[in-house]
Amino acid sequence: MFHSLRKALCAVAAALLLPLTAAQTADAAEAAEPGAGYWHTSGRQILDAAGQPVRIAGINWFGFETANHVTHGLWARDYKSMIDQMKSLGYNTLRMPFSDDILKSGTVPDSIDFSGGKNADLRGLTSLQVLDRIVSYAGQDGLKVILDRHRPDAAGQSALWYTSAVPESTWITNLKALATRYRGNPTVIGIDLHNEPHDPACWGCGDTTRDWRLAAERAGNAVLSVNPDLLILVEGVQTFNGVSGWWGGNLMGVAEYPVRLDVPNRVVYSAHDYATSVAQQSWFSDPSFPANMPGIWDKYWGYIFKQNIAPVWVGEFGTTLQSTVDQKWLAALVTYLRSTSAYGSDSFHWTFWSWNPNSGDTGGILKDDWSTVDTVKDGYLASIKAPGFPAGGGDPTDPGDPGGPGGGTAACTAAYTVSSDWGSGFNAEVKVTNPGTTALKSWKVTWTWPGAQKVTSMWNASYTQSGATVSAVNASHNGAVAAGGSASFGFGGAPGGGGVPAVTCMAT
Repeated sequence: MFHSLRKALCAVAAALLLPLTAAQTADAAEAAEPGAGYWHTSGRQILDAAGQPVRIAGINWFGFETANHVTHGLWARDYKSMIDQMKSLGYNTLRMPFSDDILKSGTVPDSIDFSGGKNADLRGLTSLQVLDRIVSYAGQDGLKVILDRHRPDAAGQSALWYTSAVPESTWITNLKALATRYRGNPTVIGIDLHNEPHDPACWGCGDTTRDWRLAAERAGNAVLSVNPDLLILVEGVQTFNGVSGWWGGNLMGVAEYPVRLDVPNRVVYSAHDYATSVAQQSWFSDPSFPANMPGIWDKYWGYIFKQNIAPVWVGEFGTTLQSTVDQKWLAALVTYLRSTSAYGSDSFHWTFWSWNPNSGDTGGILKDDWSTVDTVKDGYLASIKAPGFPAGGGDPTDPGDPGGPGGGTAACTAAYTVSSDWGSGFNAEVKVTNPGTTALKSWKVTWTWPGAQKVTSMWNASYTQSGATVSAVNASHNGAVAAGGSASFGFGGAPGGGGVPAVTCMAT
């Protein structure tokens, strides 16, 4: 974000209404769950591997870019419980800021709490290995990840994509290394090449030492040379043709100077936008505020979406929500980004700043205890949240009924796995598998705990509990399971220590 002002410590979802064309029929109900595989762009939309539109509706979780060299909050909680909570609130994507320091040999994380079994599988890992674990678990939860090169080093923000200590060659080498590291893992959908370029950065001026558009082309092509499946996310600058805005938030130059990459349909433009808790801007004191804001956003970045040039992702926006002006700003911006219920995935993409409560000029979705949700702030985002994606990155295969009429009796099995247990509570996942030759239309999983465990929350299924017995029924989007396919749901419970009960699955 606007880091010259940052005072950070250490330096559910709405239904996705996809527009149906006349050629689509009732068979669309059996289409693959949107989000599977790698993604690409088409006009202003982002499409999954099967050509279905998707919407990024996510959250920033920072820390890898700081001197801790790891996401913040692991001093308070287990990382899996944190990701499970993000998912339960309806966020479907993580933007993960990092600095080039984490790619240095031997860089290790600081301030991880291992007491009570928390973060047990992170002990002894390097920062990059911890990032691997976070990516892996996010994928299991059906969340996507965008890697954000936030700073050249942990010391702080830089106006340009390089510094004397971290030259362009190092920047590109490290971007390629990350692209290679996650090649073949569609949980990582893209890389945000550099956070918030600002003056003296220019767009389209032709000076290779300052022209961010040309640098983004060099870096984007380097990334795609080793991993051609990734989205390349390109932020704006501060000033174009004498008109200034937020750092990284000015994309006016795209109209005349678009980013050109060797692999087509990979560019997503990214804007940042903030409220008065970050800095004052002239438009906040305009007598017509907040009615003037759509015109401001149109000028700086919204036109790219409205003219069908490319997808637009608001990679950062946030506020403490303390002032009336900020409340009006956030309400107006959410309306501008287009509600999922009305527009589906034909909308702006976004990741809110931030999950962390320790962002000094915005605060976070979590309160200072790193557990309690700021329900007022989270509530502003309800209309633009969107469904999650297939667990494990998904499988872009056709889940239709290969058995056809008379193909046999549908059946299912279920496997129960405890993903984290911290004594007072736990998280678990149940994977439903179709071992037969006939597609499932729906399913029901049942188990009985030996102790006093209770379900506290559940996602991707609904449940009833009577005593120690729990019955979970599929959600509307994951009841259909192809022969040989699977679906998953997860839940939180308390207390921990319940072990793994026997589970049964019934095709219904």
